[in-house]
Amino acid sequence: MSHRHLLLTFITLTLPLFTARAQESSSVFNFLSLSSSAHTTALGGQNISTVEDDASMIFTNPTALSNTTSHTVNLNYMNYMRGTHTGSAAYVQAHRTRGSWGAGAQFVTYGSMKETDQWGQVLGTMSALDLNLTGGYSYALAERWVGGVMGKFLYSKYGTFTSVALCVDIAANYYDEAHDFSVSAAVTNLGAQVKAFGNDHERLPISLKLGFSKGLGHLPARITVTMYDINHWARDYYFNSGGEDVGGFTIFINHFALGLDIFPTRYIWLALGYNFRRGYELKAAGSSHAAGLSLGAGLDIKRFKVGVTWAKQHVSTNSICVSLAYNFNKP
Repeated sequence: MSHRHLLLTFITLTLPLFTARAQESSSVFNFLSLSSSAHTTALGGQNISTVEDDASMIFTNPTALSNTTSHTVNLNYMNYMRGTHTGSAAYVQAHRTRGSWGAGAQFVTYGSMKETDQWGQVLGTMSALDLNLTGGYSYALAERWVGGVMGKFLYSKYGTFTSVALCVDIAANYYDEAHDFSVSAAVTNLGAQVKAFGNDHERLPISLKLGFSKGLGHLPARITVTMYDINHWARDYYFNSGGEDVGGFTIFINHFALGLDIFPTRYIWLALGYNFRRGYELKAAGSSHAAGLSLGAGLDIKRFKVGVTWAKQHVSTNSICVSLAYNFNKP
């Protein structure tokens, strides 16, 4: 195998992974687990239960389409690791009285790198890209129930190697506005590769998620708890340092992300989150400073929304995520 092929294979298996998840290299398109939404990232990166007028949340839960004001455009950007950038754009529009549809695009770019032959001679440069084109629909099934589905067209290009896949996200949400209580369930990335990188087709990172959000009575605050990757419990799915066995409690707690929203006024949100798995894996990879923690804030002024979040997502650098939204209908 040439150095070029080795390098491309390495990129295929490792660059899309988020932290040091070596055991997940048997799946592809792992960039789908990376949130580019400021609010979702601030709440631990996996939140699916928050009911807010936020178009960026359609990438994690299609029922968010029903909560977003019609004719909203959303843009998101985040620096991930050194030389790697991710972003997304979304548009949401109401359909009749009980439905909403939306479309979006999500990308991750990894910059350029040297391409060599089997003798180590530099042939030039190569680039890598992940892309997700998505569209979906949500519908109010009853007074408190909403269902939603998002279809995804996935494309990855690493040098001369490409792959294509098709998948869907399916979700349901129950929301009791009077008690500020929300529960969501979702299955994400349900599908398969249409075109593999090589001869063998690989699985997609299918994830079963369950989450709830609850307002804290008269306090201007709300907690969120999200359990994700419920369909993954094998020990070899989780990163461990030096081949050490991962304990049962560690596996259990690594399925959770926690979040806290604080609302000083109706126009401002402050958020704090912790992702147990990210914290565990970053510490195991040698980065203990604020591992798994995220902090964010947002502002809502009439037609315009902005959110900014800081998070420790990778061992090489801190991440800053920015979300912008504009609504064409509000006065």
